[in-house]
Amino acid sequence: MELFSIRSGSSGNCICVGNSSHHVLIDAGISGKKIEEGLNNYDLTSSDMDAILVTHEHIDHISGLGVMARRHGLPIYATAKTIEAIKNTSSVGKIDEGLFHEISPDTDFEIGDLKINPIHISHDAADPVAYRLESYGKKAAVLTDLGYYDDYIVDNMKDLDCVLLESNHDKRMLEVGPYPYNLKVRIMGEKGHLSNDTCGQLLSEILNDKIKHIFLGHLSHENNYSELALQTVDSEITLSDNEYKAGDFPIEVATRDHVSSRIEF
Repeated sequence: MELFSIRSGSSGNCICVGNSSHHVLIDAGISGKKIEEGLNNYDLTSSDMDAILVTHEHIDHISGLGVMARRHGLPIYATAKTIEAIKNTSSVGKIDEGLFHEISPDTDFEIGDLKINPIHISHDAADPVAYRLESYGKKAAVLTDLGYYDDYIVDNMKDLDCVLLESNHDKRMLEVGPYPYNLKVRIMGEKGHLSNDTCGQLLSEILNDKIKHIFLGHLSHENNYSELALQTVDSEITLSDNEYKAGDFPIEVATRDHVSSRIEF
């Protein structure tokens, strides 16, 4: 399998996951042009994609969805409530009804030889999910936009070879930053976003000997920066009571304006 981030951040998200025969995009929250350029970095094109898996309907995850669907005829997989919310988002434009495929959390489906499991998450959207993907025993997950994690999330994140996990904000930066109070409460709430600290704590619970690479994703432009996210996550992992240290695993920030490295596993 392979995984790389085309863009990840509060301004737009699009992740590519696949293997030698099938690829999918997780979200299309940037322009079709940027998606195509990102794929071209690794000798892929939009026409090589088999589908778009949508996590939820917020615009930083679907702004390019209409263009990609109309231009390339890509099937769209999302929960029923998310599909309805997409259809009610005027900026996305009209999408052929036949391209929508309804999925349900905790019910696996397959695209070629990719087995995909949608995982329910807590976020202020219609019916958001994260995705775990598996092919020939290799497993990856993309998990962003969740306000908290619990045993259900941990159980679904175990035994991974590669993971992209949200590390959205630094708590102190958010508290003293320019956001209005109600937005701060939303971000820090149970339907908001994971902080750097919480990201590190979750990672500490799912680390295993198989993990080849960790991406930190969906960083806030106003309330975080790459070095701080890495430092905080490293500290949480190293000080946790598990057997691992942060230096045992490559950890990379998936950024808002550059394509990440491509990890093959």
